Amino acid sequence: MGFVPEWWILAAAALAGAAPLGVFAWLLRRTPPARPAAPPAAAPAPPRVEPARAAAAAAPRAAPEPVAPRAPEPVAPRPAGLAQRLARTKDALLGRLGAVLGERKLDDALLGELEALLFGADLGVATAEDLLARVRREAAGGGAEQVRAVLKQAIAEKLARIEPTGDPLALAAKPHVVLVLGVNGSGKTTTIGKLAARYRAAGRSVVLGAGDTFRAAAREQLQRWSERTGAELVAGADGGDPAAVAFDTVKAARARGADVAIIDTAGRLQTKAPLMEELAKIARVIGKEVPGAPHETLLVLDANTGQNAISQAREFTSRAGVSGIVLTKLDGTAKGGVIVGLADELGLPVKYVGVGEGAEDLRDFSAAEFVDALFSS
Repeated sequence: MGFVPEWWILAAAALAGAAPLGVFAWLLRRTPPARPAAPPAAAPAPPRVEPARAAAAAAPRAAPEPVAPRAPEPVAPRPAGLAQRLARTKDALLGRLGAVLGERKLDDALLGELEALLFGADLGVATAEDLLARVRREAAGGGAEQVRAVLKQAIAEKLARIEPTGDPLALAAKPHVVLVLGVNGSGKTTTIGKLAARYRAAGRSVVLGAGDTFRAAAREQLQRWSERTGAELVAGADGGDPAAVAFDTVKAARARGADVAIIDTAGRLQTKAPLMEELAKIARVIGKEVPGAPHETLLVLDANTGQNAISQAREFTSRAGVSGIVLTKLDGTAKGGVIVGLADELGLPVKYVGVGEGAEDLRDFSAAEFVDALFSS
């Protein structure tokens, strides 16, 4: 039987004559007691955190430091190729040669044109005649390529005779004394600075002597080079005795234990006998302080002067015991053929060639490299 509401039971009991209180008591016994309310659920306990982790979590997180891009390592510019530096000389000699030869075979008419070309190439008369005789003998009836090959071989043989041997920076003593000669404007003082840079790059200590006491600009120029290269400088008073400066330079080099002493001299014309004789005095003075000095006497010649460079070399070598030549400014002249004439007439070693303004442009002379650059396509 389904659920019967309590008021129906009360009504039925009243109709049956039952006492109301008895019916009410019966209802109370019939109703089940109310269940007590369940206590509220306890909040879940927080998870246990280790103290060290808690401190780390509570600390503010530092922003990552930006990583600076790695700077590229400096790369020294590569020196220009010798062929590029000799472009004007090459054009003057080989460019004209190509125009003269063309597709022709070597005959008397072509020999006449070739003779004029060689005489105008600042080779010197004797050298031009020798080269022409070689071509006539070995390339008769041949074409342009054969003539070029004979000329290249003949010039290479001449230059090979003046190529120095051994280490160009080898020291003969301590200090190794280098005396540098040349006329004003030849690039003498600049060559001294570049030479100092080469020795310093090789780990040698250097003392420079400003022996050109008649030209303040020369001393100032050497001062800049000494600061640039880390070499020491010995200088005298304006107009002072160059031999005294030379003596002080080698004395200072000995006292300081320097490896190399390089001495500038007054720029002079090779035709001025008293000035040329002074060079012998300088050599005697430094030889007393350092036996055997000067160990090298370098003559600096400007290639731009062409045949005059040969005249200068002839006079200097007759009076000053020149041991080697530095031929400068080859990058700016069409007269670089003078080096072949120097080789033929004097036979002195060409120790360095100057082909630019930078210290790296004072280069060791290599006959094969020079000829290859001159005859390159």
